[in-house]
Amino acid sequence: MRKILHLLLLLIFTVNLSAQKDSVSYIGALAQQDINRPSSAVNVTIYPVPVRENNFTISTDKDISFVRITNIIGQDIFRVKYNNPEQQIRIMLDNAKRGMYIVTINFSDGTRVVKKILVEESE
Repeated sequence: MRKILHLLLLLIFTVNLSAQKDSVSYIGALAQQDINRPSSAVNVTIYPVPVRENNFTISTDKDISFVRITNIIGQDIFRVKYNNPEQQIRIMLDNAKRGMYIVTINFSDGTRVVKKILVEESE
């Protein structure tokens, strides 16, 4: 009885090690695919930095189709969808308080870029 129990435990241990080895090799292959995937670098410029007078410009080399600005806790303070995508957009914020904001830019080809901006109070 004891030998059967030992053989059963040895079999379970061997199968478990084999499954872990397969998982590691599969995850390694996935990581290698991500490394080899060409990145579509998008040149995005936001100015002036820091933002003053509650307005700034976004300039890119791709057509912008959607812009969303959220505060640091995730509340939307600005969002707009462009029916005619443009490569340079002027954003006017209403009563933006001093602080960090997150700008999410969606492009007409489906790519997305996320940037941070700092808004300072007007002098």
